[in-house]
Amino acid sequence: MTTKVLTAEEITQLKEVQEKRLQLIEQFGIIELRIQEFKLQKEYLIVELKKIRQEETTIGENLQKKYGDGSINLEKGEFVSA
Repeated sequence: MTTKVLTAEEITQLKEVQEKRLQLIEQFGIIELRIQEFKLQKEYLIVELKKIRQEETTIGENLQKKYGDGSINLEKGEFVSA
């Protein structure tokens, strides 16, 4: 088996490619971390949306019991019966 010495240029090229690979791996890791953070945020927002929908339903049911069927004009603070 023979051993041959790489040129300085070949060593530099290999080191540059290795460094680029490491940078890519780091960037992929950062992106994956952000993705996981966004997923957590999304899950939180979904829970909050469900709460808001429930509030809307409850308020709507209460207003319907009190005023009957109709529509509400929030700007005027008025209920218009159907």
